[in-house]
Amino acid sequence: MGAKTPATFRPNATLTNQALANLVFGLQQLLAPPPAPEPVVPPPPPAPTPDPTVTDTTQTTTDPAPVTTTVASTTTATTTTAAVTTTVATPTPTPTPPARPPKVPNGAAAATMTMLDAELVDGVGLSEAATEFASGARAAGLDVPARFGTEVAARLLGLRIDHPAREDALELLPDDAATRAEAAYSAAQILHASGWLVPVVQTLADSFSLPQYSPWQRRILNAAVARIGMPYVWGGTSDGPEIDFGVPARGGYDCSGFVWRVYKLTAYPDEGTLASVIRGRTTYVMSGEVPRSELIDFADLQPADVLFFGARGRRSSPSQVDHAAIYLGNGWLIQSSDQGVALARLDGWYRQKFAWARRPLREAGLAG
Repeated sequence: MGAKTPATFRPNATLTNQALANLVFGLQQLLAPPPAPEPVVPPPPPAPTPDPTVTDTTQTTTDPAPVTTTVASTTTATTTTAAVTTTVATPTPTPTPPARPPKVPNGAAAATMTMLDAELVDGVGLSEAATEFASGARAAGLDVPARFGTEVAARLLGLRIDHPAREDALELLPDDAATRAEAAYSAAQILHASGWLVPVVQTLADSFSLPQYSPWQRRILNAAVARIGMPYVWGGTSDGPEIDFGVPARGGYDCSGFVWRVYKLTAYPDEGTLASVIRGRTTYVMSGEVPRSELIDFADLQPADVLFFGARGRRSSPSQVDHAAIYLGNGWLIQSSDQGVALARLDGWYRQKFAWARRPLREAGLAG
């Protein structure tokens, strides 16, 4: 990124469009596959040499049967010498990265966090995956923002970092100018994980689909997906500037704050008592407000249910519940975690630590 030492790196300086293009170019140079080795073509076998001790002038010498040596390739060239035929492979040229970074329009202008994620996702070859994520959500009837696909892919790649709560002023919104520090962290994540994680994200995108929603499920989930890419802020519930526990932040949510924003602070036409069914602000209070007879088991989950996770999984008590999310359906959830507002599969840790869910729409008489 143009710095020779940490002292000259300028981590808090704005990332420019040209610096972003240079960064993507450099990553592509490092990640480009090495050129394929030249194929080794064995020489044709020598023709048999007549035995000089044989003087029978009536002996007939027959050329050996043709020998064919084949090396797999896309294109081939064939040469024939006497009765020996050799097929020589002509390797297909490997695309080479450009020799120098492209010059971009408005190169001195600031690149936003959304642009940073989009360029990096495209740079590692996941632009098609981003399109698949966005198309899958829209096919289910969700009104997702333009950044949805690239933000889903970027956060599955682990490109964000959750700053310590005392440094939440460093958390940036999608339209904020990116810093050189955020770009460097993202690049480091790509270098560490792209070799194995890029195909994983592509596979997830290839199979991504969401169910069709009821009108109320769609309203709730539209409010959730509209906030994709917002940062994680401890104690945060706000789309804009807020001071949480004495620390200023530009906006963002913690896990229960995200649920609070979607269900409590977002106004919906004809919502009735929806805003009042969730009363407690913290995850463990939210999780314990519903009688056990009304809790939702894993097998009965429906879109827009609020999911709770605890240290002991299904055996957790409300005081042991330490994470919350909102169910999208078909094994996907949306949450605010260390990657900010992002999608995740409801498997692995999430499946093991799943405690129960509650259904605020049903609690408010809006299940239809």
